[in-house]
Amino acid sequence: MTERFLVTGGVSLAGEVRVTGAKNSVLKLMAAALLAEGTTRITNCPEILDVPLMADVLEGLGCDVELDGDVVEISVPAMPRYRADFEAVEKFRASVCVLGPLLARCRRAVVALPGGDAIGSRPLDMHQAGLRALGAVSRIEHGCVVAEAERLSGAEMTLEFPSVGATENILMAAVLAEGETTIVNAAREPDIVDLCEMLNQMGARITGAGSPVLRVEGVERLHPTTHRVIGDRIVAATWGIAAAVTCGDVSVQGIDPGHLTLVLDKLRAAGAEVIESVDGFRIRQEARPAAVNFSTLPYPGFPTDLQPMAIVLDSIARGSSMITENIFEARFRFVEEMVRLGAQARVDGHHVGLQGIERLSSAPVWSSDIRAGAGLVLAGLVAEGTTEIHDVHHIDRGYPEFVEDLARLGAKIERVR
Repeated sequence: MTERFLVTGGVSLAGEVRVTGAKNSVLKLMAAALLAEGTTRITNCPEILDVPLMADVLEGLGCDVELDGDVVEISVPAMPRYRADFEAVEKFRASVCVLGPLLARCRRAVVALPGGDAIGSRPLDMHQAGLRALGAVSRIEHGCVVAEAERLSGAEMTLEFPSVGATENILMAAVLAEGETTIVNAAREPDIVDLCEMLNQMGARITGAGSPVLRVEGVERLHPTTHRVIGDRIVAATWGIAAAVTCGDVSVQGIDPGHLTLVLDKLRAAGAEVIESVDGFRIRQEARPAAVNFSTLPYPGFPTDLQPMAIVLDSIARGSSMITENIFEARFRFVEEMVRLGAQARVDGHHVGLQGIERLSSAPVWSSDIRAGAGLVLAGLVAEGTTEIHDVHHIDRGYPEFVEDLARLGAKIERVR
């Protein structure tokens, strides 16, 4: 059954919203459970569609998975199956993160090339190169990534780009390799730090989390653990930007504001009052935002996942701006939908120039991925009339209780089947 959102603009958001665990972290933590026989318990999990999808992948590998609210329990057998079939994997990109753990535990992994959001090419070259450096043979065969190794040995490697997915897969393979592994130009995202903390709780020996150099001293085996997922910085920032574009006053709880330093600085530059606390932040915007330039970069740069929200902010801001996309080349598909809503935007390569207008106008629009869908909802909040947003199943993959949270903040939004 297809669903769409109806969003009526003109309301300033106000109130408090609490974010749950990070989507970009929980799925990798679930995969990391494969590294230890027994039951691993993960708490503060977001109730989003990708969590049961990952549960399906793990169950196909022989695990028992129980979902109970914000708690996931994963019981891993003494020897998991090594093949993650297409039917379970095709639905979302993060499923490829089982590659490293399966290679480490089973010395063989066959993982179908994953599906996911339509935001551009995301090849697995760096994943495979890192696993080969550890001693594996890796190739693409019949639509699957196949990796095999009689033994894994520590190695020093430099990533050509600080890829989050490649860092995670190499890291999870290296924890059970013989000797020491050094990953130079590793991803520094809070999600990587969260994964390292859980792996260390399981008995791994990882240092350098949050820096460009990760060092892993391989161990013989890991044990199950209980771990709490960090708050979702992308969801938190979405609410912060929503407050700014609607000239609202919103408190966001459940997130370390240190994970969003640059984002909060950009909101300050747009004219928002930003008040940080230990467990969150408050955004208060009293006048129409000022235009701000954005350039997406790996952490601690501005997140590519927030690029659609940045476009919404600049589309109704005072002045002109330039947004540069350095990560995913197809993310500007979102601009076509914003033009439907009246945005004065022009794409030139990996740049988009915007001339802000006071208000957008409603129209039917279609979301192509999780963040584009959330961005279109924010655009609907500042558009005249009622905006119809289609293909909203994407949004449900990344935002728990999205409609309910917006309604509690005063938005006029309805889910229609």
